[in-house]
Amino acid sequence: MSDDIKKYLDGLLQKVSGLYVIQITDRDGVPLLRVSQEKNVDFALMPSFIPTFTTACDQASKLGLGRNKTIISMYSKYQVVQMNKLPLILTFVGAENCNTGHILALEHQVDGYLEDIKQAVTEA
Repeated sequence: MSDDIKKYLDGLLQKVSGLYVIQITDRDGVPLLRVSQEKNVDFALMPSFIPTFTTACDQASKLGLGRNKTIISMYSKYQVVQMNKLPLILTFVGAENCNTGHILALEHQVDGYLEDIKQAVTEA
């Protein structure tokens, strides 16, 4: 199943212009699956970057607007879109001009592929 998910994510990576990396991690930032192009964007995938998303989601949820689902971070050369799919975190890294709406539209498309990984993480 892991190969099917990887192949599917690699196809998404090719479809979205300017998208460099799709990574699935657990809540603590432990990488479970990653597909990427040649571009080096390891800054967004550093061990401290992913758990910071978890903390930011927890804090944003305290605003009284409900549970935070997505955080979009824009940098000078990159954008990082992180989606809360507990117990997983889905991270997309793209160019600064990558279509953010296109990335956000992928959220519901990948849900079916994440179920097996969610189950494995929950059982571990």
